Amino acid sequence: MLLFGNINRGLAEYGSVPGAVLVDVREAEEFAAGHIPGAVNLPLSRIETVALPKDTPLFLYCLRGSRSLRAVGVLKRMGYTNLRSIGGINTYKGELTK
Repeated sequence: MLLFGNINRGLAEYGSVPGAVLVDVREAEEFAAGHIPGAVNLPLSRIETVALPKDTPLFLYCLRGSRSLRAVGVLKRMGYTNLRSIGGINTYKGELTK
């Protein structure tokens, strides 16, 4: 598992990893209010419903970084092996999609 203190650096790596999935673990209302383009919403409260191959590169973020860290822990216990918590959208320096 890799941790990034800076979501912008994490997104740069995400863009260079083939097959990577960008996962916003905030709740649906937060996601709808604005998210990083290309992200899929899988709230921490439903993270156990993920159904991807266990070696899929997953780049997770939330508002400040704490929920994405918790999501990484849950996914690790589920057998996922290629996980990165890239921090919080509150320091993201790009456009948001609504």
